[in-house]
Amino acid sequence: MTIGRHVETKPSAYPKVRRMRFRFGEPEPMAHHFVVGNIVLSHLISLLSAVFPPGEESFIRSVRKFSDEITDPVLKKRVAGFIGQEAVHGQQHRVLNDQLIAMGYPMVRLFTFDKDSRRQRWFVGAENLIPRQAHLAITAAAEHYTATLAKRVLSSPEIQAIASDAETRNLLNWHAFEELEHKSVAFDVYRGCDGPESVRIGVMALMYGFTLPVVSLGVLLSILTDPSAIRPLRVARQAIEVYRGPIVKGLLGEIRVYLRPGFHPDDIDTTELLERWRAELFGAQGALLDRVK
Repeated sequence: MTIGRHVETKPSAYPKVRRMRFRFGEPEPMAHHFVVGNIVLSHLISLLSAVFPPGEESFIRSVRKFSDEITDPVLKKRVAGFIGQEAVHGQQHRVLNDQLIAMGYPMVRLFTFDKDSRRQRWFVGAENLIPRQAHLAITAAAEHYTATLAKRVLSSPEIQAIASDAETRNLLNWHAFEELEHKSVAFDVYRGCDGPESVRIGVMALMYGFTLPVVSLGVLLSILTDPSAIRPLRVARQAIEVYRGPIVKGLLGEIRVYLRPGFHPDDIDTTELLERWRAELFGAQGALLDRVK
């Protein structure tokens, strides 16, 4: 099988690989609940950061399984950018995760393991039991999740106004920006390898049904490992605020468009949002210019 131009897709810019270096805990140490005064959001973000490195490494492996079959030079270059960006995301989240572990977030340690560790071998072994098209379909679906959340983060003044550790916010804005840059790469590889629509939609339907219960349980377990967070009434009130707030409310409705036959990630136009944040983060006075190596 070769993956060439036989699938009509919308043009996307090449994802640019930026070698970043964030400085967590400098010059002031991070507060334990680094989303100021919000236990639930602090644990939600720490859990998301924990799963990003192993998840993104899995996404890279899923696309690489088809890399030798890609003949379209444009898609090949986009895949290279996707792999580079995801690798840097994992690297920088590992730096944050080390900080979170030191601050007393033991659930983060659960997802932090060396590439030669037994847990890594088990993880990759289980992954290899999945047909490679299904693995790629999982990646494409997960990329829609991250792109949808990224669009919310970058387009919502309410989310940007949430008081949190400044460097963690920088990391999340950069990560969100690059997720939008490469949002359709894995999808286009899946389409190019004649991935069935039924598998693409079925994978998302399964993930869709488990998202809120699994994430909610993970956040609850994380909170239960944090002695300073055992404040039931406060946690319950904050959990309700998170579900009703700009991060979660309506999110699954936006995810659901992926289930439509014929859907493509570029159907959701984020060009203007990307241009605005490219200037904000990496323009002449960009907020993150000094974080680029």
